[in-house]
Amino acid sequence: MLKPIRTAMTAALLTIATFAMAAEIRGDHPDTYVVKKGDTLWDIAGRFLEKPWLWPEIWQANPQVENPHLIYPGDVLSLAYLNRVTADPGPRQAEPVTGVPLSEVEPFLKDLRVVDQFEHLPHVVALEEGRLRTTQGQVAYVKGLPEAQPGQRYQVVRPTQRYTRLDREACCDIFHKDDLDFRGRRTVDFEQFWTNAVVSDNGHELLGYELMQQNTGTVTRGEVGGIEVTTLLLDDSGREVRVGDRLIPVEAQPYDLQFFPHAPSQQLEYGRARVLAVADMLSTGGNRDVVALSVGARDGVDNGTVFSSWEVGDVEPDRLTSAWDRSPDSYGRASEVRLPDEFAGHMMVFRTFDKVSYALVMDGIRPIRVGHELKHPDAPY
Repeated sequence: MLKPIRTAMTAALLTIATFAMAAEIRGDHPDTYVVKKGDTLWDIAGRFLEKPWLWPEIWQANPQVENPHLIYPGDVLSLAYLNRVTADPGPRQAEPVTGVPLSEVEPFLKDLRVVDQFEHLPHVVALEEGRLRTTQGQVAYVKGLPEAQPGQRYQVVRPTQRYTRLDREACCDIFHKDDLDFRGRRTVDFEQFWTNAVVSDNGHELLGYELMQQNTGTVTRGEVGGIEVTTLLLDDSGREVRVGDRLIPVEAQPYDLQFFPHAPSQQLEYGRARVLAVADMLSTGGNRDVVALSVGARDGVDNGTVFSSWEVGDVEPDRLTSAWDRSPDSYGRASEVRLPDEFAGHMMVFRTFDKVSYALVMDGIRPIRVGHELKHPDAPY
């Protein structure tokens, strides 16, 4: 059983002519490489390939590959001869290497989702003993679950962001993010870490509401004997619950655990795909940061889609052909010069909704910013 796993993975990354043509092997590769705990398939491919996101193409060219994700810390990859590759098995105490560092994205896989509406969801109307906040081992009273039965489990979620798009025919689309208060209504809250892009005029479209999981709980008592609320016992040591939080049923496994990088399935119109927000940052992020994107399933984006992120080029006046010397603040449109977009890094989508998706920044040469344009991973400009 060892042969189709480790030899296949090694061959997938490091053998045959297809490798050299499609993946562009680096010329400075060592003779061997020992897989380490904390490695990802992207990291390993990045050591030997010019374009690490292309490694699924190599697997597809090798029919012996049964499961490209079953490579373990301690496995020795031999790189000495591209036409004669071997792999020595390592210890099997650790988990296999994944495509992306799951520890970096798991909180976003479990705790965040984007929905078109939330007002219809059941909500917390009161807390045990009149508390303002409550947590594990305490009780919340919920309105809107008349059919709930003891033993049913629910996630307690909170609307935190409202994402919108402004459709402009003259130029590119512009996107905006609003923070929400405890009722889910828009508010200005500068303490929120998710940041918004600049917005303008008309053509408004709702992209979705972001819901953040606060806790989970089990129904202990339904609406019986004249009681008009359902009793929910909180059983997670996560965030505190407050009045106004919403409830959704607990899902067994709502997200993928393995990801196969690939280019976007279609060419997106310039200005329609942008970075909406950066997690836990004011306006910028870097490697291993999570970003929210303005495209989703309706745009052909699915888990594993890889984008390159680009700083949009400025428009500057040509000072030699304008009246700059007479009035620095006034110049004609004819004297404007569009500067090129500048590459910032690559990101891979790990969770997709209809109009919004979340991606992990995989590599970069400059900060990833709100408003960055998303392009094909190999876009030259």
